[in-house]
Formats: sequence, C-alpha cells, structure tokens
Amino acid sequence: MADKSKPRRGSMGYSPRKRAVRQFPRISSWPEQESSEIRIQGFSGWKAGMTHIMMRDNNPNSTSAGQEIRKAVTVVEAPPMKVLAVRGYTNTPYGMQTAGEVWADLSESSLDGLMPRLANDTKAKNGEDEGIKPEKRGGRIPIRKKENIEESFEALKSYNLCEVRLIVATQPKLVRSIPTKIPEIMEVGLVGGDEESRLEWAKNRLGDFISIDDVFKVGQEIDVVGVTKGKGWQGSIKRWGIKLLSHKNSKRRRQGGNMGDFGTAYVRKTIRQAGQVGYHKRTELNKRILRISNPEESEVTPAGGFLHYGEVRNPYVVFQGSLPGPAKRMLRFRDPIRPKNTKSEVEITYLSTSSKQGV
Repeated sequence: MADKSKPRRGSMGYSPRKRAVRQFPRISSWPEQESSEIRIQGFSGWKAGMTHIMMRDNNPNSTSAGQEIRKAVTVVEAPPMKVLAVRGYTNTPYGMQTAGEVWADLSESSLDGLMPRLANDTKAKNGEDEGIKPEKRGGRIPIRKKENIEESFEALKSYNLCEVRLIVATQPKLVRSIPTKIPEIMEVGLVGGDEESRLEWAKNRLGDFISIDDVFKVGQEIDVVGVTKGKGWQGSIKRWGIKLLSHKNSKRRRQGGNMGDFGTAYVRKTIRQAGQVGYHKRTELNKRILRISNPEESEVTPAGGFLHYGEVRNPYVVFQGSLPGPAKRMLRFRDPIRPKNTKSEVEITYLSTSSKQGV
C-alpha cells in the first residue's frame, strides 16, 4: 500500500507565536499611491469597546439590499495628534536609510496640553536633579538643540529623497480611561505629489495638531494594527487546535501524537507544541469606517460606560466588526495595503447606547 501524502494544514505565517515586544504596534510598510493630493496615511486611537448598529444595506448585489441590517461595531477613541518632526529617507546600497530630520519647537509653551508633566521643571533640564537625565523630558519627548528650521529643511532638500514621513505624538492626557499619560511617538507615512512638495506641505504643518478627519473618511476601508489579548501559556490543543488523542491512550490525550522522525535527531520548529497564546501583533485588513464623529455631535457611550473603559470624551471612530486587543489597548490605522476598491455610502439608522453591564 502506498504511503499517504498531503499538504500540511495551517499557515506558518503567524509563527513563531511569541509575545509582542510592546503594546504599541509598529508599522513597517506604508502603501504606495499615486495622487496629486498630499495626505497622511496613518493615525492611532484607543479601543473603547463594542456595540451594535442598524444600518441600510446599500450593496445592490446583497440579498438584503435596501433593508435595515444589524451589524456589530467597535468604537475607538481617537484624540488629535501633534506633528513633532519631519523625516526624510534616501536609497542606499544597504536599503532605505534616514537622511535627516527637522523637529518642531519643543519648548514648554509648545508642549503645553500635550504633556502631563515635563521632566520635573528647570532642574531636570539643567541636570541638577539627581537621577533625571537632562536630554529627556516628559517621558518620551526629547529635548532638541535649537536649530534654524529653514536651514534644516534646505539641508534635507539637498538629499535625493525617496520618501518623506512625519513623526507624531499621541495625547493620552485627553483620554481619562487609560492608565498611562506619557505620549507615544510614532512615524506615519506621507503620500501624494513629489518629495519636494511633501517637504513643503510638512513644513507648513510642523508643530500643528492633526485630527482623524484629516486622515480618513467615512465609508473608507483601512488596515488596523494592534496587539491581541494575551492568554499566557497554553497547551497544544488550545494553541493549535490539534485533535485529541484516543481515550485509550496510555498517558495523555491533550498533546501531539508524534514529535518527529528518528532520523532528524531533533524536534522541528514546525511541530505544534505548547507555548504562548495571545499578545501577538496582528493586522486586520480592510476594516470599514462607519462613522467619524465627536461625542458632542452624537452620543456613543452606552449607559454606565463601556465595560473596563468608561466614557468616550474625544473624537471617535466606529468600525464594522471586531478589532484585536482588549479595551484600553492602543490601535494604529493605515491606508489599506491590499485595497478592495469597493466604496459605498454608509447610512446608520440606529446606534445602540443601552447598558453593557448585563442588567
């Protein structure tokens, strides 16, 4: 009888299943788009929770076209972000590398409202307070030497730039529901026009605030990057979904039946074993935006607040479906890297604000 032969089951694209380095996900690639309009490609926010809506089905090919349908949605609180710097990249034989940066004025007056505290006032700046480094302030906002912005931009233009990006900072001080108040600094892509026009565009907005309205629109599909909910160390049955061994097995049922062949003399990395489950960086592709609004315009917080989160007090985004991570987890948004090119109007007839407390 011939030996059985079949392709392996399951994708190895998400292996090894190790813990994420940090809760704040990193986006390594930004999609290239040809457009005359210069715009920002990314933003961030904090996951508040889920609710449900009633909306009109505007898909003409759907069996429920024109009818009201119920959808599960996720609410993400997204306060404005501050543009701290502009960074230019150039191509080298070793790949794309940083050519230079131009930072905005990071004095105390310009950071007012962004930082919950500076690095313990003037003593920290002068290095007089023991244990506080003078080159850091407010946790992550660096102290930069005063420079002429015009000269810095001219020096950056002298390079043969291949890409221009922005360095922005979040405003966790405005979000009461999360424990941290230290801003996260991240890089976002800039698309449209040529490199010189992007530099000029970024120069005019250096030190300003950008809102979610400036980046994305209702009905658009975008990618959401986050770190999933951690579940700790789990066995191979829960981690990989492998089949239980027979009840007649002499030792255990919740384990793999074979760890490999005799000839290899070691356990391959593809063998499904116990280990870390959850707390992995994951990207949800093509998540549809159903609403971008302000709590003053339309209430979204359910009675009693979102579970484990509380009230939404800043501009928010409503996404169709679920998103990775628990409540209070930071999520990052990006232009779709695999767009479907399907756009339709969104008509929400009802958004549930009933209590999620289970009473």
